[in-house]
Formats: sequence, structure tokens, C-alpha cells
Amino acid sequence: MGLASSFDAIAMEYGDAPCLSDYGGASFSFSEVKGLTDKIASALHASGLREGSKVAVYSPNCALGFAAILGVFRSGGVWTPINAKFSRDEVVSAARQFDVDWLFYHSSFKDEIAGLLEIVPSIRGVICIDRRGTNAPSLEEWAGANDKKPPALQEKGTRLAMLAATGGTTGTPKGVCLTERCFNAMTASYHTLMPVQHRPTHLVAAPMTHAAGFTAIATVLQGGEQVFMPQVDVEQIMQLIESRDVTHIFLPPTVIYMMLAHPRVADFDYSSLEYFLYAAAPMSEAKLRQAMAIFGPVMTQCFGQVEAPMMCTYLSKQDHRRAVETGQLHRLSSCGKPGPFIDVSIMSDNGELLGNNEQGEIVLRGDLVMDGYYNDPDATAKAEQNGWLLTGDIGHIDDDGFVYIVDRKKDMIISGGFNVFPKEIEDVIWTHPSVQDCAVIGIPDEKWGEAVTAVVEAVEGEIVDSDEVISMCKEKLGSVKAPKTVHVWEQLPRSPVGKVLKKEIRRKFWRGEDRLI
Repeated sequence: MGLASSFDAIAMEYGDAPCLSDYGGASFSFSEVKGLTDKIASALHASGLREGSKVAVYSPNCALGFAAILGVFRSGGVWTPINAKFSRDEVVSAARQFDVDWLFYHSSFKDEIAGLLEIVPSIRGVICIDRRGTNAPSLEEWAGANDKKPPALQEKGTRLAMLAATGGTTGTPKGVCLTERCFNAMTASYHTLMPVQHRPTHLVAAPMTHAAGFTAIATVLQGGEQVFMPQVDVEQIMQLIESRDVTHIFLPPTVIYMMLAHPRVADFDYSSLEYFLYAAAPMSEAKLRQAMAIFGPVMTQCFGQVEAPMMCTYLSKQDHRRAVETGQLHRLSSCGKPGPFIDVSIMSDNGELLGNNEQGEIVLRGDLVMDGYYNDPDATAKAEQNGWLLTGDIGHIDDDGFVYIVDRKKDMIISGGFNVFPKEIEDVIWTHPSVQDCAVIGIPDEKWGEAVTAVVEAVEGEIVDSDEVISMCKEKLGSVKAPKTVHVWEQLPRSPVGKVLKKEIRRKFWRGEDRLI
């Protein structure tokens, strides 16, 4: 089944139950969303859409923005998310690079899309999602005028469903081609690993263009209500978990750290939570245990990347609990066991598959994996080896089948002839009570080649003692891995999904040096 027919089956069952809701605003039932997405798909076809046409959605988290995404799936077009934090130049660049045909946008971005039709000739039309009177027809005007049923889709797993941009932390973003087969594998994995006993309520707080959007697709196909927040507000998140009886939420570790440091974190009732999913970056063991104590035994983790979304591995809430109860705390640093529809292995630099407890690059194959990079056969070839997707993550698999990520391959520091992986050092620094978040990089050094350097962000109201951090690392890791210097920044640079941007940090130290930042 395709995404549209899967949604129709759920909509038939749940009818008037709430499906998409803006917190404090409009709410749409499953039947209403079914009708609206029919109109969107029909209007797109009336405007000339064909299978493979690219349809961008440029919106903060909101019910109508997500309905537009579901309408694109129903039309047979290709959802092309545009990051809500993009500038006008970045919107133009993305629209050109990915050959966007139509653009749905939120009125808050009207200045960013002004004149876009003249600048990007491939765009055949722009539609404002949420209101009339902007520089384009409103979704209500545009879709409401068409009362024809959309053409029936010939559903097939090979259909391109999404053209997703990579994070762009190492250069120009690439377009990742994800098929309906990939989405089916992702949702089937999600439902298998995270079963529900009743209709879930999912709080969409992280950007719906990324993992929170994948989670929303999976939970809406469980009959769940999606409650949308336009941007991250940690106190509002905690309030909504209580007031809306939220059962599911996805957040990156950086936002969880902000919640844990908030003075009111203990003031709210989190008993409705069933799955608190974290991913997108490693999480400190100490802060993870703190989260389990505050939010309950509901923490779960998945590992994936844009090229193989979300459910490549899964560390269940039972795995978390057993790790604490049995004293096997090292298990909390695992990203779990492989999911049901993906093969996960470890590969050496020469392409040989390695055994348990041997360290190498994590590689993937299966229906979760992309069909390649858009219009970039060279990059596609570099990402694949012997039928496996190279993730760029270094790790190992233990005798019980748990996968451990040591670090990103490109982040490795060579200091004094030794290979140093920053994550190991970051895990120690995160335990310091005054540290909110941190990043460890190598910087140019005449003696060491690269000197291990920590850049930290302090807990609000706290002062980080650099000498104390260095001494703590020397005690736990030895002098080779301990930072030579510690820099305290007011705020670390982050991507829209909360990943610390080490490329931006390195740029401060490597200007003028002959090195790939």
C-alpha cells in the first residue's frame, strides 16, 4: 500500500476523531484531512502535475502545512521539504537545485518567496497555506475551487515520494531520493518497534521537515492526533505534555538538555508519555539517566540518517530500564539493535565486513535505504560499496547485537600520531554539572598536528572552570585525549534539528589552513 491508501484506511476507521491540530488553534478530523488532501491532489493534477513533479512545502510546524504534505503524497508528486529557517537565497537555491514545480508556503515567509516565479522558472505556481490576501492564492481558494476526485494512483514501491536535502554540514546539500517502499519500511518498523494500545497523541515540536515529520507520518497511520508547535519552546513543551496528554514526542538531545536544565522541569505531570524518542545526535549517559528519572521509563532511541531514515536501529524503553537495573550502564551508550527491515554491519576501509566487537564504518542495506542522490551519480557511487550504504559513522556491534557509534569518521582528530574520537571526550565533559552542551574538535597545532580542543556551552547561571574540565578529562581518559584548551561560548551553533554544527566551530579555528573543514 502507498501512503495515501494507508491514510484512507485509518481515516475510514477514525472519521471524526482529531487528526491534525495546532495547539491553541484549529483542529481537523481524519475525515476533514481526507477531504482536504483530495482537493490538494486534484488541484495539483488540474495544474499539470505528473508523477515525479516536485512539490515543495515551506512552512513552520502547523496543521495545514502537514496537510499539504499529505496532499502531495496523495497526488503522486514528490514532497520536497524546505527548511523553515532558510533565507530567501537558500529557498531560491533549493528550488533550483531540486527542480521544484510547485511551492506551498506559510504566510510568515511571504517576503522570502516574493518574486520567486520570476527567479526560478521551473516553478509553475505558489500557494499560501494559511491565509488570503498574500502574493499568491490561499490554499482554501486554490484547492476549494476544484471538486473533482484526484486520479487514482497506481501504487508501486519504486515511486519517488520525497526528495530530502542532506544537512549540508560538509558542503552543498545533496538531494536524497526516498521511495514509497522506503516510507513503508520506515512506518512498518516504527509500528513494530513502538506498538500502541490506543490512539496516540504526538506533539510535533521539532521541525516536521526532519525526524519529527517522519514520526508524525508513522503515528498518524496509527490513528494518532498530531499536535503542532510552530517552534521549540521548552516550557511550552512541558506544559503541553501535561495538558494534551501527549503519548509520543521526538526531540534531539540538545532540547532535552534544555528541558532538564529548566527550573520548572519538575512542575509538570509526564505520566501520559509512552515513548520519548531521541535521536539526531549522541546523548550523554548522565543526562539520559536524569531524563529517565524525570520523564519516567519512556526514553527510546533510534539511529538513522536522511539516506536511511530513523529506524535503522532501536534502543527500546525496556533496554534502557534493564541497563540501569542490571548495572550495564554501557548499554545506554548504544543506539540499539538493528530494526526489522534493515541489515546493519561493520565494514573495514578495504570493504571487508567485520565481526562482533571489531571497529569500522557502520554500513546499511535494505528497503530503508535511499535510491541515490538526485542528479548526482558520482556522490551516489561514493556512498555505496558492495551493495551497502556507507554511513560515515564509526562503530562496532557487541556479542548481543547492540550497535555502538564511536564517532563520525570525518570528526576523528589525529593528535601526536594518535587517533582521537571526540565523542568519547564529549561524554566525559557532559557529566560536568555546569556544562549544558559541548563539542570537541581538533585545531591546528605545530607540536601535535591537531590539538584536542573543547568548546562548551554553560548551564544558564553557571560558570565553567576550564582547568577543572581539563583535569576531569585527564583523570578519566589520560593526557592524550584530554583537551589542551577549553573555550566557553554563549551558544553553540546548531542545525534546525538541534545538531551541533562542528563545521561552523572548526571554521573559527581553521581559517586559512589547508584542511577540509
